Amino acid sequence: MDEEKPGLLTLAWFRPLWRRVAVIAIIVAWAIWESFYNRDQLWGFIALAMLAYGVWTFFINFDRELARKDHDKPQD
Repeated sequence: MDEEKPGLLTLAWFRPLWRRVAVIAIIVAWAIWESFYNRDQLWGFIALAMLAYGVWTFFINFDRELARKDHDKPQD
């Protein structure tokens, strides 16, 4: 039970840059939709918070966390 659960940063699906950019683009579109079309402040702030977390996760901290996860793997 010492095995750590896989985190969002370590999923192989997010390794290609275009997938991370696509996820962020969808969140940006949602934030714009909520801010300018619906004019709903609550969901607009939720979308902006998701955008900030996504940028931090996928662009600022992604390579560092991935390198740490790959370093912790046992070598064959």
